[in-house]
Amino acid sequence: MVEPIENTDDSGTSWVLEAKHLGKVVQDVSGPLSILADVDFALRKAETVAIVGASGSGKSTLLSLLAGLDTPTQGEVWVNGNNIFALGEDERAAFRAQHMGFVFQNFQLLTHLSALENVMLPLELAGASDARQRAQKMLERVGLGQRLSHKPRVLSGGEQQRVALARAFVVNPQILLADEPTGSLDFATGRIVMDLMMSLNQEFGTTLVMVTHDEALAQQCERQLTVTAGRLSSDSAAIMAT
Repeated sequence: MVEPIENTDDSGTSWVLEAKHLGKVVQDVSGPLSILADVDFALRKAETVAIVGASGSGKSTLLSLLAGLDTPTQGEVWVNGNNIFALGEDERAAFRAQHMGFVFQNFQLLTHLSALENVMLPLELAGASDARQRAQKMLERVGLGQRLSHKPRVLSGGEQQRVALARAFVVNPQILLADEPTGSLDFATGRIVMDLMMSLNQEFGTTLVMVTHDEALAQQCERQLTVTAGRLSSDSAAIMAT
């Protein structure tokens, strides 16, 4: 198991997540293509940030790098004082399971498992002996206590995303990474899901990093990181939505 290291700047601020001069270059038919270049920022515990920008600007690539799901061409990602790319692939996967939760646009639920079994899965993989009880409690927290045995195909989009939220938060992650979490939902359902996610995030004290094209959702976060053509073009405090 990787032991967390206290990671601070010169002022003594402790960072939960840091991107240091992060870059990603891929090869296409015309030669090297820069997806991200020299992205640099740091987040404190329980901070909420929205990554915004035009389609193709590199937002989702940045999120994948922060999660260690993709590898950078240059730079580093530090989580809890650990350089995640100094870890082997298996170690990195174990580190993600211990420290991170994920919410995706298309839910990413296992269709052959019930809602309860989907939420139990990360707990079982971590060896938790009380996986069923914790998963049931979490589903009740998101308003799905009557849908425990239902499989994804009979759940609405909003219900599926609430299952995904329950699965992400049931492990009490230090960091929640969300990629267009309301992108597959209608406006009203998306707002309900977003309000629930923000409420859970505050309740658990999680650091939230969310990719979104929705300005209203982005304004619910404390900071906005704007990515333009693969570069961090601004880092600003958001005007909190009321």
